[in-house]
Amino acid sequence: MCARYSITTAPEALARLFGSAGPPPNLPPRYNVAPTQKAPVVRAAGAGQMGGRRLDLLRWGLIPSWSKGPDARFTMVNARADTVADKPAYRNAFRDRRCLVPVDGFYEWQATVGGKRPMRIVRPDRAPFALAGLWERWAPPGGEAPVESFTIVTTEANDRLRPIHDRMPVLLDPADWGTWLEGPSARAAVLMRPAPDSALVAYPVSARVGNVRNDDPDLLLEERGTLLL
Repeated sequence: MCARYSITTAPEALARLFGSAGPPPNLPPRYNVAPTQKAPVVRAAGAGQMGGRRLDLLRWGLIPSWSKGPDARFTMVNARADTVADKPAYRNAFRDRRCLVPVDGFYEWQATVGGKRPMRIVRPDRAPFALAGLWERWAPPGGEAPVESFTIVTTEANDRLRPIHDRMPVLLDPADWGTWLEGPSARAAVLMRPAPDSALVAYPVSARVGNVRNDDPDLLLEERGTLLL
């Protein structure tokens, strides 16, 4: 599963990259985004806005609209590509509320003889990229402000990442962003596949990334001390 990632690109640069309208949200560099925290997602602007896009901050960990609220028993930070069209928690969002999750790297823990080792996974050119996401709006009882949340869609790992973990997030090519955001479900379903082996590279990082309180540039350092970004 994908349970930690980084997004250090400036909001203005993200807005240009994804073509979002309006002022971007205030977003400091994040080196260790964790579940329940707010993070940027790109959404279709809505009906009547001519296919525009918005860059918004949502809570990571999808809360179904019909639920009683966040439930610690179910993280919902990831949604399996093979079940999003059918599972009650995700099917309406997959049909109507898909989003892009901007990242510049994500973390997975590789099992080794000495224990689990955190690995950072990035594009070879270290540029930001988009993961497939779903979003939802939950209205608390009592008239409190709605909570908007998201999940990251995962699929089987490609050959390069399989030694690290058996699953990986769905990466979306820029040419497919519009289809994922606003295309019919059948066309979006085709995009939920492993990325080519050449799309990503991985390197070991400090175990400090396992602590959500650590959110600093040193987390991007290769384990031997060489800054790769």
